[in-house]
Order: sequence, then C-alpha cells, then structure tokens
Amino acid sequence: MRQHPLRFALALALGTVVAIPAAQAQHKPLKQPDAPAASSSSAAAIAAKADDEVSLDDIRNFTRVYQIVRQAYVEKLDNKTIMKAAISGMLENLDPHSEYLDKDGLDELDEDTTGQYGGLGIEVLQVEGSLKIVSPIDDTPASRAGIKPGDTIVKVDGMVIDGQNIDEAFKKLRGDPGSKITLTILHEKSDKPIDMPLVRERIAVTSVKVRQLDPGYAYIRLSQFQEDTATDMDKKLTDYIKKNGAPKGAVLDLRSNPGGLLTTAVAVADAFLDSGTIVTTKGRLQDANLNFEAHPGDLLKGAPMVILTDNGTASAAEIVSGALKDNHRALIMGRRTFGKGVVQTVLPLDQDHAVKITTARYYTPNGTSIQAEGIKPDIPLADLAVNKSDTAPQLIGSEADLRNHLANEKAAGGDKSSGDDDGKLAIEDYALSQALNVLKGMALNRQPAAK
Repeated sequence: MRQHPLRFALALALGTVVAIPAAQAQHKPLKQPDAPAASSSSAAAIAAKADDEVSLDDIRNFTRVYQIVRQAYVEKLDNKTIMKAAISGMLENLDPHSEYLDKDGLDELDEDTTGQYGGLGIEVLQVEGSLKIVSPIDDTPASRAGIKPGDTIVKVDGMVIDGQNIDEAFKKLRGDPGSKITLTILHEKSDKPIDMPLVRERIAVTSVKVRQLDPGYAYIRLSQFQEDTATDMDKKLTDYIKKNGAPKGAVLDLRSNPGGLLTTAVAVADAFLDSGTIVTTKGRLQDANLNFEAHPGDLLKGAPMVILTDNGTASAAEIVSGALKDNHRALIMGRRTFGKGVVQTVLPLDQDHAVKITTARYYTPNGTSIQAEGIKPDIPLADLAVNKSDTAPQLIGSEADLRNHLANEKAAGGDKSSGDDDGKLAIEDYALSQALNVLKGMALNRQPAAK
C-alpha cells in the first residue's frame, strides 16, 4: 500500500518528532520548531556536506520542466507556487512523514505539541488518495461521534475525496470553534459509509488522566505525547498515590495514542523504570545516533503493569510500549500497534520555513525495529464488545436468599466495593476489564518487596 504524507493532522502529527538539534535531545524538551538549529544540524550545514553533486543534465531537465509548467499548465501559476510544489513533491516521494513546512505548517506544529488548536480532534494520514483515521483524540468531537482508528473519510461536506482535492479536504477539517462540518465515514470492515455531522471545537487536549480503576489498582490514560505530558503524569500519579496509597498494579492505556515528542516518550518510560535502555536511534548523521537510558526511580515501586495497545498506538507510544516490554516491566495486551519506527527532525530553513525530514530509525531495548511491523502484544485481544445476557430473575441465587439462613459471624461489614460482579466494566470497555483481571493475577503472584 503506497502512502503519501499529509501536513500535520488534527492532533499530533503521526510521528516521533525532534524539533531542535538531536544532540540536545537528552538534555532539554523538544519544541520550538522555528528556533535556529546548531550548525552541525542546520539545513544549510547538512546541504553543504552532500557527498555527490547534481549533474548538469539533471539541472537542465529540472529547469525545462519548470519552464514548461510556467508556460503550458492549464492555469497560470506564479513562481512561488511552482517552487513550493517542487520542494513538496521531492519530500513526498521519500516517505509518508517527511514534508515541507511553511509558516502555517510551523504554526500547526506548535499547536500540536502544545495541544491547542481548533478542529475535530483526529489524526489523519493520506493513503492512496484518501484520508485514513490513525486515531481520534479523547473527549473531542471525533471521539464522541464514534470515529475509530482505521476508519476512512470518504467525503467532507459532500465533496468526494480523491487525489486531486485531498489537500482542500484536509484544510476543511480545521476551522473556527462552533462551525459545522459533515464527514462521511467508512468504518473499518464495513462497506456502508455513514454521515457524521460534527461541530468544530477549540481543542485543548489534556493528555493525562489518572483514576482508580478498582481499589488498589490505578488507571493511567495517555492520549498523546505533548510537551507537558511526562510532568503532568508525574504530578497526577503522585497525587493519586498520596490519596489512595501505593497501588498494587496499574493499567497504562496507550490505545489510539498517535505519538508525539521523542523526549516526552523517553521521560514517560523512565518514570516506570529503575534502569535499562529505553530506546536507541540510528541515522546517517552523527546527531541522529542516540541512546537513552533509564534513571533510578520507579513511580510505582515495581508494582505490576499492563499496557493496552491497538492499531492506533503509534510512534512515541510504541517507544514506551517497547521499552517497558523489553525491560520486562509491563505486559502488553490488545492489538498489534501501528508500526511507525522512524524519527523526524525539523530543520529550519529561515524564520518561516522548515523541512520535517526522517533522520533516524528507532530500536527497542532488544534492538528490534518495529517499522511497518508494530509491536505484537503478549496477550492479543480482538476488538470486541460484550452485552449483558437476558436472564430471568432468580428467586434463590445464593445461601443468603434462603429463609432462616445463618449469618456469617465474620462478615466484613458488607464490603462489596471490589470486583466487577455485574460485568459493568466489561460492558463499558471489554479490553480494560480483561487487563484488570490479568493485573490482579500478576499482583497475587508478586513477592513482597524486601524492606
């Protein structure tokens, strides 16, 4: 399946993004895509080190094509438009994630890394002339409407999407809060498109949620990897522990997480590891060859972890999954992940233009590349939903229903807070209910920590 890139989508761009010189990646957050790069990583310096020269014949051919487009194309185009198309075309044929960023693109990148923008809250990728949903962001118009990873947008406001108008369709997805739009969606494994009327919102994505899943068990939801995700997770989990005590185990939910910043992923993985490699990156440039190691200090003190993944778990989310899996810190449950194992670096050309280009592959601690393969879960789970069965009411369901039954002299005061006897969690979220069951089994087998 041939894939082509699309400008940063409606959440984080699908990818692990390095937006300042890679040599600084271990020491400061990756942001400010329009900041000057170090000389060793600047676009000009890299261009100057090219190891072969463009032939005169190639230059002549390019010039001829350029002039033909100017003079013979059906519509008159100015030089700036033609040159931008030439640069974009050069990058589009490299891979689905390299692209040319103008001022609007840089502004979108800044919005994406901070989680503030106007739109629907979906991550999309151009695939063979269509818009494919990578993942919807939690608590946004897209997720509330029922859009799922793997869905395809076939129409925008009645306009059928094809290879000729796909950029126009993409631009329509963003807009002023309160404005209306209708998407025609084809769900994965369905052959009947459905119309979804949506209202754009000001998306201010909170990427971290922490709550009690069951007494003694924590639920940590990361929807994407923004600038403040690691810090926010640390604070919320610390507050949770102060209120509820150290958990017996935790579920880390990375489903439909499209990725984000490399250093944020490293910091999140580091929060649950005392030692070991987190991720390594390898590329042609010296600055692209990095090794990230964990530092002592596990927020959960070694309590068992289960990570939930699906086909929308991508890039930076896969770095965290691979790090905790290979270090035997967590069990992976769910579906095989998206399989994006490459890193992009934003190299500024000037104040208003930059190139986002793939500069490295990343590898899990075991040296595995997940590019186009994804991470296989330890326990696969199909995308299932369960319903409570219709059964006739029972007059007698237990000893307690019998007349004159003897009371339990050691009853614990009617504590019925633990467990999922009525199947409520399974009905709401089957995968999460199964993760909790496995987590409880892991906690039972855990040896008491040495004092």
